[in-house]
Amino acid sequence: MRIVIVGDGKMGRSVASLAETRGHAIHAMIGGSENAGARALTAERLKGADVAVEFTKPDAAVANLERLIDAGVPVVTGTTGWQDQLPRITARIERRGGALLHAANFSLGVHLFLRAARDLAHRFAGHPEFDAFILEEHHAAKVDAPSGTARELLGRASSADPARTFPITSVRAGATPGTHLVAYDGPYERVTLAHVARSREGFAAGALAAAEWLPGHCGIYTVEDMLFGESA
Repeated sequence: MRIVIVGDGKMGRSVASLAETRGHAIHAMIGGSENAGARALTAERLKGADVAVEFTKPDAAVANLERLIDAGVPVVTGTTGWQDQLPRITARIERRGGALLHAANFSLGVHLFLRAARDLAHRFAGHPEFDAFILEEHHAAKVDAPSGTARELLGRASSADPARTFPITSVRAGATPGTHLVAYDGPYERVTLAHVARSREGFAAGALAAAEWLPGHCGIYTVEDMLFGESA
């Protein structure tokens, strides 16, 4: 499979390295310095690519996705902070017959964690003696806060317990790949559920699995569609 990597940061490089060990070819590696306004994503540069993996910044993602969709290249993106433009991208996918798989987090463990968090919120519904909160920690270079995974966690928990508020605290420091925690704190006890990423390789493996799965599909997908055959 011939893969275009859009974004030559840590995640892009991790996906490229893992892809090569699995026998895939890196069709192009496109960094931000050459891709202002998605100008490097030309039809000529993308010709022959089977799929693109996009890890950039929120202010670059939409233009990148539009160029890739117009070129007929299925796209996997892990960029967060642009999802308010998802209806616009969805309309373009529908017009072009394209394919996009987007996720705030490509870790298999995270998606199991999100399902467990929704179930936990359901169990705590009707127990107002517990205050709830969400804590997420990421490396200092992460741009958006709260993280996309934290926002997804909030959505899952709130859907199961709409009467409760779930304030989010974000920490940006050091080099941690990512920690997400939801807690219920009562007068005598605390219950927590957490996911801790130990390295970026887990995210890269999930993104590559998505890139292997997406070609041949049409429409908008999530990691849950890939893993479970449904959107949770």
